Amino acid sequence: MDIAFWYTLCILIIMSIALVKEWMEVEIIIFSALILLLAGQVITVKEAFAGFSNEGMLTIGLLFVIAGALHNSGAIQQLNRRIFGNRPLGLIRVLLKVLFPVAGISAFMNNTPVVAILIPSVRNWTEKFNIAPSKLFIPLSFAAILGGMCTLIGTSTNLIIHGLMIDFGLPGMSMFEISKVGVPVALIGILYIVIASRWLLPDRKEAFSGREDVREFVIELKVTEEYQNIGKTIEEAGLRHLTGLFLFQIERQGKIIAPAAPTEEILLNDRLFFTGLPKTILELQKTPGLQLLKDSTFDLKQYDASRIHPFEAVVSASSPLIGKNVRESNFRSTYNAVIIAIHRNGSRINRKIGDIVIHPGDTLLLLADKQFYKNWYNSKEFYLVSQTETVPSRPFWQRYLSIAVLVAMVVSVVTNLLPIMTAAGLAVMLMIVTRTISRSEVIRSVDFRVLVIIAAAFGIAEALDNSGLAGFIAHGIVAYTESFGVIGVLSGIFIVTSLYTNIMTNNATAALVFPIAFAAAQELQMDPRPFLITLAIAASASFVTPISYQTNLMVYGPGGYKFSDFIRIGLPLQIIVAVISIGLIYGIYF
Repeated sequence: MDIAFWYTLCILIIMSIALVKEWMEVEIIIFSALILLLAGQVITVKEAFAGFSNEGMLTIGLLFVIAGALHNSGAIQQLNRRIFGNRPLGLIRVLLKVLFPVAGISAFMNNTPVVAILIPSVRNWTEKFNIAPSKLFIPLSFAAILGGMCTLIGTSTNLIIHGLMIDFGLPGMSMFEISKVGVPVALIGILYIVIASRWLLPDRKEAFSGREDVREFVIELKVTEEYQNIGKTIEEAGLRHLTGLFLFQIERQGKIIAPAAPTEEILLNDRLFFTGLPKTILELQKTPGLQLLKDSTFDLKQYDASRIHPFEAVVSASSPLIGKNVRESNFRSTYNAVIIAIHRNGSRINRKIGDIVIHPGDTLLLLADKQFYKNWYNSKEFYLVSQTETVPSRPFWQRYLSIAVLVAMVVSVVTNLLPIMTAAGLAVMLMIVTRTISRSEVIRSVDFRVLVIIAAAFGIAEALDNSGLAGFIAHGIVAYTESFGVIGVLSGIFIVTSLYTNIMTNNATAALVFPIAFAAAQELQMDPRPFLITLAIAASASFVTPISYQTNLMVYGPGGYKFSDFIRIGLPLQIIVAVISIGLIYGIYF
């Protein structure tokens, strides 16, 4: 044990304490540890920064862009409605409805894009129904990890072990060899997550009260034949219990129904009057079958959010709009904008939008091109013009194109037609060329924080190997457990692999522990396969820390988690997976 060994051990201990205590942001702690290891000459400059050109890290960056394109095109919102529906569900029902499909998909494609695509969908759904995102994001990541254990191509970890088996003179794993262990582990693991989430996950969500944009805008929508909830009650149509949105009256054949009771049916040609926040109103007016108004230039159902923006404009006392109703104002031709909704402080406007007489101080929610602000922000006709929160929107053909590109990417990877990085690169290229995602949106969609963490972790893993620290710990644990027989050695391999996989990348762990597991099997004069299957399951079982697996890193920020949240729910799951997998492997192979 030389100076490099002890120096690396000290850095590893300090880094672990800093992560658990949350002294600084995760990316700063990990990158600082990398720089200290480089300064101590434990690793070379090339080894330290090799992770920044790693294929896996670059692929994740491309997948962020693909997820951003799906979100901006509105495809994510369509997926959101199909998975979650338009009404609030209990936590257990939501988890059952989401986790099993996520695990099933993750068994046949890289689980990283599955999580990347669903993160915006989950976030939107939790905002809509005022549910803590912290109750859903860790389960989403864990289900994707469990699904990856079920087939050879479910995770890159399995493929690394498959390749090393061939290098060591063994037949590689077949497509479903690991399924005999992975599928039961995934099923029991998901059931644990569903049951334990209520008690072991925090209830953290942003408060909706006290926000500046909590203003009572009014929007009027007409029910047309395309609306799928005609004949259903307001409750059945999912128009109750919506955060920031309230259906306060219905106009039917000239008669006003107010207040609109939950049992009131929605009929053809009804005019529905809502109050709500700008974001929820913009989303609502895109609902098929709810017609705001007809406009020859603006297609309000599929406007391009990269060109058409929502604005709020406060009418001034000297505005020529004063005293005119919306219909008479010729607003569209004068300002090249469409009035979506109106807010009047202190009073609810119970009239059709077109019949509302504009008063000084009214706030208009508008859709207009990006020149509107430049043209009118300094005008005497408005006190204030500001851009409000943009709702993702693209023409329908771009939504379907983004879905088709995603499917083509997945098929090309699953059929081994293209490596995942090549397929993802082509997908990004197509989405940029077709303007499904703009250049500015590409930059905003990439979470560079996650990429820095992943890239730096590769360098730290290299330092553990170079210093001899990794080999020392692994050999010690395996040697200690040999006296307990086969189950003891299997447990030793699982423990050491779990320790590594929860502090660095699962791929590096698989490569590092493989020769140790192989040597243990040779020493016992047994078939190495069960030991290597144990290694594969343990390397993927990355539940205890957020830095242990790519999908954990991806949900760390959006879920508002602390480091300890992963330990609380992940450690019991780690133990459950260990007990079940070791028991199954012992029963199947011995």
